[in-house]
Amino acid sequence: MTQHRLDPELTSDDKLWALLSWLFWPVAIIVLLMEDKKNQPFIKYNAVLALACTVLVYVIGTITVGCGLIIGGLYMLYLAIMAFQGNWVEVPWLSGFVKDQGWV
Repeated sequence: MTQHRLDPELTSDDKLWALLSWLFWPVAIIVLLMEDKKNQPFIKYNAVLALACTVLVYVIGTITVGCGLIIGGLYMLYLAIMAFQGNWVEVPWLSGFVKDQGWV
């Protein structure tokens, strides 16, 4: 189950970049290369978590012959919507791993 907390101080720009990071992984890479975006904690958190989740979904999708891609893609769509609503999404295990590595 994904846990989330709402952040009322986010701008619509922050939410849009978070959404795009979840929907299109190249955008997440671009976000991390843009100085003004990567210094925004919400945007950086979502971009890094989206990239990590994308890698995980592709690995699981390869192992499960595509079934994991469909389920993972739908889950990432859900996370994108939650991020666009201003929620700090938490992906079980993966969010903790990303934080422990110091990536966000």
